Amino acid sequence: MEQAVFFDTLRESLWIAVRLSAPLLGVALAAGLVIGLFQALTSVQEATLTFVPKVALLIAVFWVSMSWMTTALVTFFTDRLVPLIIGG
Repeated sequence: MEQAVFFDTLRESLWIAVRLSAPLLGVALAAGLVIGLFQALTSVQEATLTFVPKVALLIAVFWVSMSWMTTALVTFFTDRLVPLIIGG
């Protein structure tokens, strides 16, 4: 495998990883910000108050975006990695 093909495939795989993790990280950031603001305003410092809603939101977002993530990964593998494995 040529060096340019290797680095291009690596760059594309890292970009896929960023695109797939962005919705989950964005929701976790927004939920943490909202819950932290709520805790600061009400002086309620409960550990489960931050954990349970964040996990529930992450599960919901993952469930909604699961088909898009699977499609993106399958497309990447069939268009990019399978031809390299076969030798094309």
